[in-house]
Amino acid sequence: MDVDVYQTEMPGVRILVPQVFADDRGFFMEAYHQGKLAEKGIALDFVQDNHARSCRNVIRGFHYQAGSGAQWRLIRCTVGEVWDVVVNIQFGSPHFGNYYAVKLSAENRKQFLIAPEFAHGYAVLSEYAEVQYKCTAHHQAAVERCLAWNDPGVAVPWPIADPILSNKDRSSGRSLRDYAKQPDFVA
Repeated sequence: MDVDVYQTEMPGVRILVPQVFADDRGFFMEAYHQGKLAEKGIALDFVQDNHARSCRNVIRGFHYQAGSGAQWRLIRCTVGEVWDVVVNIQFGSPHFGNYYAVKLSAENRKQFLIAPEFAHGYAVLSEYAEVQYKCTAHHQAAVERCLAWNDPGVAVPWPIADPILSNKDRSSGRSLRDYAKQPDFVA
């Protein structure tokens, strides 16, 4: 089994496409193989797996962890379809404040590898979706942060007009401008 790794225009953001064997019975794929990724220059130690289920029109994000909780994340959608988005929050980077988006689905089986200096969010496009992701650090509520999902300074063109949001995502996200006053990641 193999995996193709594609570097996006954002350093620290890659798309992984695993090899899939399909026939009339279904399919088989290696969703993750530490050794094969290490051969391709991705040597990460994942310590926690997360699994979220959300209904259509939910937007989650933009979330990240700072300091000792900073984490690489390897994200995939195993049921349904999401529009997955990251925002570069590395102050001083030429890409600071830019976003990158990719459609992840159970059908395309793409995976999204994102570095710690990116805030992450997604919009559910199907009736419901299940998103699974591996993290290189455990969840730590004390260093969990949120960038505003609808910050006009980032101007993400979400494909949902009237999203369903958590209380946290509705009220606690910082603007990119406020984040820049006390950034968690500096180039």
